[in-house]
Amino acid sequence: MKLNYLAFAVPLFLAFIGLEYFYSKRKGKNFFQFAETVANLNVGIAERLLDVFMTGIFFFIFDYIHRHVGLFDIQPGALTWIALFFLTDLVWYWYHRLAHEINLFWAVHVVHHQSEDFNYTVSARITVFQAVVRCMFWSVLPLIGFPAVMVVVLLLVHGLYPFFIHTRALGKWGWLEKILVTPTHHEIHHASNPEYLDKNYGDVLIIWDKMFGTFAKAKEGIQVEYGLTRQLKSHSFLWQHFHFPLEIFMNFRHAKGAKAKWRVLWGKPDGLDPRFRSVLERKLLNVQPHQKPTQGMRQYVTTQTIFSLALLFVVALFEYHIPAFQLFLLAVFILVSLINSGAILDQKQWIFFLEFVRALVVMVFIGVVYPDSRTVGCLIAVLGILIWYFRPMKRKYLQLLYNK
Repeated sequence: MKLNYLAFAVPLFLAFIGLEYFYSKRKGKNFFQFAETVANLNVGIAERLLDVFMTGIFFFIFDYIHRHVGLFDIQPGALTWIALFFLTDLVWYWYHRLAHEINLFWAVHVVHHQSEDFNYTVSARITVFQAVVRCMFWSVLPLIGFPAVMVVVLLLVHGLYPFFIHTRALGKWGWLEKILVTPTHHEIHHASNPEYLDKNYGDVLIIWDKMFGTFAKAKEGIQVEYGLTRQLKSHSFLWQHFHFPLEIFMNFRHAKGAKAKWRVLWGKPDGLDPRFRSVLERKLLNVQPHQKPTQGMRQYVTTQTIFSLALLFVVALFEYHIPAFQLFLLAVFILVSLINSGAILDQKQWIFFLEFVRALVVMVFIGVVYPDSRTVGCLIAVLGILIWYFRPMKRKYLQLLYNK
């Protein structure tokens, strides 16, 4: 049986998160906030899920570029692997730097910087949109002449390293701090303190930041604050992904003249009018005063997150054996669950409609797997009961979650 062994990255990832959590508790320095952790994991689950559909496309793009427009045909060897490593890291530096300096690229990268925590769960905050933009930058490697297999293998290995630097548990690394991007360097990159903004873009090597003038060390007496310069005030899965593209749209729509519109798309994030963010928050987010999660919320969201992670593992592991439509339904179920978790953390009242959608997806999935008339009849009866008792179930559901 052909399996996708990359799926085992999920439990391995969770194991390191567990170790970091218990280490921080033992030291009396809990690095984790409940809602932030769930929001971080939700973003990571979505990216890993959509990668099931996208990874093959990236390989096809790299292979097509190499075979049709590659400047050279570079063959694998010790020196070419070393050259590819340095070039990959250099391309990453410039992708990362431009992702902070250009609004269109920041729109897909901002999600990675939204968490007010700094731990291994933050490394999961990568969106499939960001993966697409990175693919565009990395396409220069097959254009130079590196085969797609070399590029993909190097990217897989290269991509492991950044996970380990999203932590406060490992401290300083001695003389390696002069060469590598370490947790203390990357902590500065995730800081929202004015003196630390737009610094330390490197992925593996810190030498690029030193060469191009973007390196910064931690300063004595300054406590690092994580997240955005203007925090989201929300754990909504949808708001996290789309608030900044909507801000760009609003600014672009109201910009006067072609030059102003160009600056909206290709200028820096701090050049946008911040008033549109407030307008969008009032219209779409409806921010409520901060309230701590109830016990019911914590238990339900925790259970839902664990189930989403388990289902993601199964989908990724057996992706070659799941029919396309069933794979689509499983993906929809997971994505709706992620939206549901974020909405619960924000204590929204419309979440029961998402539960109804999930129930519909489950029923369609069962009907597809067991398409006999008896099963279909039972599913129709269950749907009728759900519709009939929708209102009382909704009231009880909200009462159990929010204690209201």
